[in-house]
Amino acid sequence: MRMSRLFGETLRRPPAEAGSAGQALLARAAYLRQHAPGVFSYLPLGLRTADKIKRIIRQEIDAIGGQEVRMPLVQSASLWDRSGRLREVGDDLVQFRDRAGRKLVLGTSHEDIAVELARSEIHSHRQRPALFYHFQTVFRDEPRTSGILRAREFEMLASYSFDRDEAGLEIQFEKHRTAFRRVLRRLELDPVLAARAGVGLAEASDEELFFPTDVGDDSVATCDACGHTASRKVAAFKKPEPEREPQRPLEKVATPDADTIAALAAFLQVPTERTAKVVFFSAASRGARAADGAPRELLVMALVRGDMEVSEAKLRLAANACALRPAEAAAIRRIGAEPGFASPIGVAHEDLLVVVDDLAAATPNLVCGANEPGYHYRNVNYGRDYGADVVADIAAVPAGASCLRCGAPLRLAAGIELASLHRFGSAAQALGLAYQDADGSLRQPVLGAFGMGLGRTLGLIAEVHHDDAGLRLPASVAPFQVHLVAIGAADADILERAEALYYSLSAAGLEVLYDDRDASPGVKLNDADLIGIPLRLALGKRSLEQGGVELKRRSGPERWTVSAADLPSALTAELEQVESA
Repeated sequence: MRMSRLFGETLRRPPAEAGSAGQALLARAAYLRQHAPGVFSYLPLGLRTADKIKRIIRQEIDAIGGQEVRMPLVQSASLWDRSGRLREVGDDLVQFRDRAGRKLVLGTSHEDIAVELARSEIHSHRQRPALFYHFQTVFRDEPRTSGILRAREFEMLASYSFDRDEAGLEIQFEKHRTAFRRVLRRLELDPVLAARAGVGLAEASDEELFFPTDVGDDSVATCDACGHTASRKVAAFKKPEPEREPQRPLEKVATPDADTIAALAAFLQVPTERTAKVVFFSAASRGARAADGAPRELLVMALVRGDMEVSEAKLRLAANACALRPAEAAAIRRIGAEPGFASPIGVAHEDLLVVVDDLAAATPNLVCGANEPGYHYRNVNYGRDYGADVVADIAAVPAGASCLRCGAPLRLAAGIELASLHRFGSAAQALGLAYQDADGSLRQPVLGAFGMGLGRTLGLIAEVHHDDAGLRLPASVAPFQVHLVAIGAADADILERAEALYYSLSAAGLEVLYDDRDASPGVKLNDADLIGIPLRLALGKRSLEQGGVELKRRSGPERWTVSAADLPSALTAELEQVESA
């Protein structure tokens, strides 16, 4: 590929919307452009790299018996309704109608389609186990984005297994764990943590492969003593034992402007663990139905101690709710509560669900809102002053918490989920998937779903593999193997030699990006560093005087001259070394 013909120009400065160093470099190096928040166009360099990531994933999933298919982005809403997932996904799911009035959705994932496809093609135990996968665009209307690392539209691998029983599913789990780890090692994203997940529809034993990095918008809790690791969203931890003391009389006190926990604790001169924090969400109930049969809309009041944060994932499970979304102030006031000064005391409504963290329920004499602007109650006690519909662990792991298993300190690490492994038995059951077993009986298979996002993976590669000059991509995914730079392309002799070298290297099977532009040597060499291809060849007057072409690895400062005759073998040897490094 000639850079004079390459679609996409390098940028001297990162675009204002770049959310991280890696995304900024991908934009500057002409790999991608942001179209809208969380929505990207891939330029030729970016698409070549994404295709190489995809090729590595395809090789590893094929190696464990996967067969590639292609399932649609646009899906029937009736299928999602039958499985119950139309209610589960919530506002992330884009719904619309076609010109005939049929309800459709943009798939956030493909479990329902995979089950429907298996139902049409798998009828006998002889077709078990079954494993198929695809690469497809999905769209999730995320309330927040983090650039390429948390996009709204992205391509992902989704692999689906159909097994006779749980034992077969465990085999698929282990195969996919191993395959994903091999993929990430080949992408030089290693080591990763295997973290217990259980977010959304997934069970508590589901897993995520998690890469620790400060730019991540997720986190895990790890115990270095016993090795237990879980997503912070669902991790259990050893909660402190509340001090035992007699219940004191309820007392209403004025707390002007104390509408945050920090302001309240400072005003009353009490530690935050002696306060109660209330957070409201709107949600659709999984269990309760409205008169028209739709999920009943609830206002969920979550109460934790002031030194804790609400885990939305834990709360969603405890409340048996579909997607949670922040409640509006009008909805909070409608039940008689006051934003910033709310509590369950004296509040009751048929559409209100009160969920209290077990530690808050066990802690006596808390400071809690009085449902009146500028006022709180002292000495609030669960059972005497208020009750709850559900008492459960709904607190996210705080800094300094201890492991529930062994009591050792937990370490919180920021990072990014790269791969997920889920169990979806209920989806297969809801869609009536069954096959004939050897004894003639009908059995329902056990469904496993395994995923990896391509854009997020590309973004993380850029975050991990760069320096101050630009990208330093692994040889396995770099868009080209060799970056050939003609220094002094205005010189007819140099240009002729560079052209001949470009053709000979391409004929030898090497992937070459040839900078034949009429630009200064500094611009060309800076762009070569920015784009980040593993090997750079510079052909100019000085290198010719030294007997050949200057060769340099992107990963190091050393440069040496190689004769034209020895160049193909030298490049092959260098590529083998950088690929095995």
